[in-house]
Amino acid sequence: MATTENTNKDPSDIHLYTAATPNGIKVSILLEELGLPYKVTNISLSKNEQKEPWFLEINPNGRIPALTDVFTDGSQIRLFESGSIMQYLVDRYDTEHKVSYPRGTKEYYDVNHWLFWQMGGLGPMQGQANHFYRYAPEKIPYGINRYQNETRRLYGVMESQLAKSKSGYLVGDKLTIADIACWGWVAAYHWAGVDIEQFPHLSKWLYKCLEHPGVEKGRHVPERHTSLDWKNLSQEELDKRAASSWVRAESSKDVEGAK
Repeated sequence: MATTENTNKDPSDIHLYTAATPNGIKVSILLEELGLPYKVTNISLSKNEQKEPWFLEINPNGRIPALTDVFTDGSQIRLFESGSIMQYLVDRYDTEHKVSYPRGTKEYYDVNHWLFWQMGGLGPMQGQANHFYRYAPEKIPYGINRYQNETRRLYGVMESQLAKSKSGYLVGDKLTIADIACWGWVAAYHWAGVDIEQFPHLSKWLYKCLEHPGVEKGRHVPERHTSLDWKNLSQEELDKRAASSWVRAESSKDVEGAK
């Protein structure tokens, strides 16, 4: 576990606890887009630090990301679930609506339903595609096909939305937390075994978002983001990475424990 502070900005009460995963980079990207100073602790998932008592005091569900801040009354507020954290940050700090829209506008609700769509659909389904395709101790074709196909379907939903968008973003005329929430998952398309070449608007969106300095900087917190490099690796190299992953180790333990 390592804690660092962005020394290029003023001291902050915001403390982010995260790891380099599609969910983990959402909040760091948002913080960078908002230009907010923050401390960050890199949670070692391989060491199960997210299950330690001190972390469970912040997030009883034992998952990253989590965040603490000093609330308006001077007390500490503890937040978990990436979508909830993102809503908190824009509600409190995005007063100029850099990556959000004013509450009560049509665009505000449009952002919300795409954010919830990602939390309830894209993330869980692609996460299962990752598991069955890369990590499961045994290859189960039904699981692989089901979740890869569902991921493709969800990419198709984004493709249709982006095809209608004049700005190239999911909602309105700018990058919002709806885009930020989805970006890390789409960036990991190759790891899930899904090709995005059939989704031209989605492919363009993936790199359009990277033109924002906050997205580019935030994706490398708490460590270098490598998802976009995976398409250049051989299947053998990818299999080796999956085999050495903490997820594979935990999956094997689950199988052994069930016997």
